Amino acid sequence: MEAFWSLAGMAGAAFVAATLLPAQSEAVFLGLLAARTVDPLSLFLVASLANTAGSVVNWWLGRLITRHGVEKLPRRLRPDPARLMQAQGWFARFGWPSLLFAWLPIGGDPLTLIAGTLNYPLGRFVLLVLIGKAARYAALWAGWSAIA
Repeated sequence: MEAFWSLAGMAGAAFVAATLLPAQSEAVFLGLLAARTVDPLSLFLVASLANTAGSVVNWWLGRLITRHGVEKLPRRLRPDPARLMQAQGWFARFGWPSLLFAWLPIGGDPLTLIAGTLNYPLGRFVLLVLIGKAARYAALWAGWSAIA
């Protein structure tokens, strides 16, 4: 039962951390690895999938912006229109490889929203974001394994 709650906590932390809300999941991931209460592969899979699912929420918000305008979003989630256009230009310039960096702490979450505003295909979006986010958790796991 402890493993279930550990994985549920990891899923929650990873999901929220991928949205536009301020949160981190790396500490939870490393803490659960250190606690050894869960199978590391299960932890890796749950963290990677939940973090990707949180990015899909951002993509969906981007689609809402495109369909209904920024004013339909709650004030806290409204992007600055000038910065939004600047980010769209950046994404248009660098394209799909930039989604491999959706795991970055500062620009990664807004990048996934921008992909939604530009109607980037959801299937390709999920695949690219999952690759990047899984690589980040794999690096954390490898680093922890080397130290532990």
